[in-house]
Amino acid sequence: MQNDDVRWMRAALSMGARGAGRTWPNPSVGCVIVKNGVLLGRGFTQAGGRPHAETQALAQAGSAAQGATAYVTLEPCNHHGQTPPCSEALIAAGIARVVVALRDPDPRTDGGGLARLTEAGICVETDICGAEAARAHRGFVSRILKERPQVTLKLASSFDGRIATGSGESRWITGPQARRAVHAMRLRHDAVMVGGGTARADDPDLTVRDIGASHQPVRVILSHKLDLPSQGRLAASINHAPLWLLHGAHAPAPARKAWAALGAELIEIETDSTSHLDVSAALHALGQKGLTSVFCEGGGALAASLLKHDLVDDLLGFTAGLALGSEGQPAIGALGLGQLSSAPRFQLRDSRAIGPDILHEWVRHRA
Repeated sequence: MQNDDVRWMRAALSMGARGAGRTWPNPSVGCVIVKNGVLLGRGFTQAGGRPHAETQALAQAGSAAQGATAYVTLEPCNHHGQTPPCSEALIAAGIARVVVALRDPDPRTDGGGLARLTEAGICVETDICGAEAARAHRGFVSRILKERPQVTLKLASSFDGRIATGSGESRWITGPQARRAVHAMRLRHDAVMVGGGTARADDPDLTVRDIGASHQPVRVILSHKLDLPSQGRLAASINHAPLWLLHGAHAPAPARKAWAALGAELIEIETDSTSHLDVSAALHALGQKGLTSVFCEGGGALAASLLKHDLVDDLLGFTAGLALGSEGQPAIGALGLGQLSSAPRFQLRDSRAIGPDILHEWVRHRA
């Protein structure tokens, strides 16, 4: 049974991955309904967070769900919100066994769903593919336990760690395959984030393009004074993709009014001791807005600030086979480190070629 459980749970995890980037503030859960080795129904959390995966799978299975096993990547919810509890739906459908990969840390559920199922006489098993589920749901868990979204920092640099020449030329350091991969990564996150310096220098779209995307992530810009190009690509694409501008208390009123009139959402953030936006407060605000995952694409100052405050969970590095020299612009700004023991450390998760470039995937090492 253990091998079958792993097989079907991985099928549920594959279903859940389909909703990545679209279900916030809810997690992207996957569920499959199985009886006698036959798949009866499958589902994943839909855009905006509902319907939930379990109800989707149960609807497919219909009356055949009686006596079946449900494989769910996250503990079925146990509270009444905009929809009834999924634990209640599983009981009503006559499910005989529920296999859960990961317990839900949300205080509204947190073991309550498992308890309700057990009390109803359903056989409950947990921690099947638990590590895989923990990674799949790390953004949701981060929002609940850390009150901030999971942060992926992406860097694309030359072999010697530069993101532009001394004159600022940066298009393109990496090849088209790497850039296409980045669009796919954006699609799997709730939001894409850059600092105001990058927005001014590059005037980026920050949208998902050329891969047939059915939705766009939120675009987040950290700009203390809102001194951003109002006639550029960010402004022109507001109707195509949401734009949230995080700014300080002293951002000029005319700039606030202009961006609000264009359709951007403005969020005031407190500043730190250096009069820059407090990145911890910024991420907390994004968590309060419901975001579970943020894909940060720079620049160097924002990358350094996130690293200094231990806010980077995953680090993705695209390395190109060229050197720009010491006069080139570094991928990461000053960290103020006096000794190696103070440096943030990451563990290598994967490394592979992407066209002519190399992608390294790292996860934060926490002692």
